[in-house]
Amino acid sequence: MSVASASETPAAARAFDTMADGFDARFGAWLSVAAQRRVVRAALAEAFPEGVRLLEVGGGTGEDAAWLLDRGRQVLLTDASPSMVRVARAKFAGRPYAQAEVASAEGLEALAERRADAPLFDGAYSNFAALNCVTDLPAFARGLARLLAPGAPALLVVFGTCCPGEWLVEGLRGRPGAMVRRFARGDVAARLNGQAFTVRYHRSADLARALSPWFRPAGRQGVGVFVPPSAAEPWISRHPRLLAGLEALDRAVSRPLAGLGDHVLHRFVRTDAEVLG
Repeated sequence: MSVASASETPAAARAFDTMADGFDARFGAWLSVAAQRRVVRAALAEAFPEGVRLLEVGGGTGEDAAWLLDRGRQVLLTDASPSMVRVARAKFAGRPYAQAEVASAEGLEALAERRADAPLFDGAYSNFAALNCVTDLPAFARGLARLLAPGAPALLVVFGTCCPGEWLVEGLRGRPGAMVRRFARGDVAARLNGQAFTVRYHRSADLARALSPWFRPAGRQGVGVFVPPSAAEPWISRHPRLLAGLEALDRAVSRPLAGLGDHVLHRFVRTDAEVLG
């Protein structure tokens, strides 16, 4: 398929394009990221048995997809960044049942049209706040609903909106504006590698409302309640024993204190409601 032109590529995708080749090297060594990723991967392994066909939304360089592929799942990775998809395709070389395609979360309906004759997916997931770059959640929900079979789980990981860990880290860094940015409603300005784009901090109610009636909520879990956000790097990676203790605390409180996580993993289940139009 053809790659979208620069004018068609969302601003956030253009920003991530600029760092695709060095993305894994920059973030892969951070122990706080690895700790949070372990929580999500455990949930993915529990929700999706071997052999299922999965859709990943905002998959980036394919780290989670590769992990699932190596454990017997089939994955179609989608991402709005052409460069991220290029890196993911190279990573998937030699792995069976792996695909990667340029598609934004808001553009999943177009993907569904292209795959009209293909079987529906058994589940979907999106990790590390890819959906926080999405403004039009209902468009995402309609597209996702058209791609998933009734009863299919969808695990969606977005930024938490009340993160004490970020308050502490950003307070110590003397950045009061960053301490309260997640309270904002609507578009929030962001920059990455000098590229401007916007993010949104979706509340649980926002997600549930946008995904209804095609999905019903099935619980949530905090990711990084005590494990700090990446803003604590590289300092926290120099203290692995402390981080291990914080990770153990997270295992005990991630469900009752889900709303205090750096990220929140939302579980949804596809209903049998049809997508009209």
